[in-house]
Amino acid sequence: MTELIVNGAAEQGLTGWLVVAGAPVVLRYDTGQGYPGPGDPGPARRGSSFFGGGDTPLSTLRQSVTLPRRSSQFEVSAWLGGYASQQDGARLSVEFLDAGGTPRGLVVLGPVTAEERSSRTGLFERTARGTVPPGSRTAVVTLQLTRSGGGTSNDGYADNISFTVGGR
Repeated sequence: MTELIVNGAAEQGLTGWLVVAGAPVVLRYDTGQGYPGPGDPGPARRGSSFFGGGDTPLSTLRQSVTLPRRSSQFEVSAWLGGYASQQDGARLSVEFLDAGGTPRGLVVLGPVTAEERSSRTGLFERTARGTVPPGSRTAVVTLQLTRSGGGTSNDGYADNISFTVGGR
């Protein structure tokens, strides 16, 4: 399987990602102040940083990737989460497009709700596997971090985003 995402773990800031909306940020696991920390649920192999929504209601990051020829299988995964009992969250989508830009398929991960997190601050893994839709030439990977309700901080969080493809 070939990894197609650049900087899915936020270790190089926002490098590799196009900011489409809002003001996403990169936070450190040692930030404190209620943000996910080393002792909160999250990836066992986490680096020092993760993506956050910043101070806007909606922050969106995007990468467009060219699918290698003969790609038949895919796997997408991400650690998605939020803060305590708030419903702020992260949603990752992969849209498969043909050479003319016509959608051929869509896969969506998240958001992970406060109930699914047991009202805990943290990140939880979501994955999907499948067959690359016939005729697909590119994939658009979009991360949306959404503030739901009050407050000024968008506490949608994401880390370890991965999109791999391979042949049979």
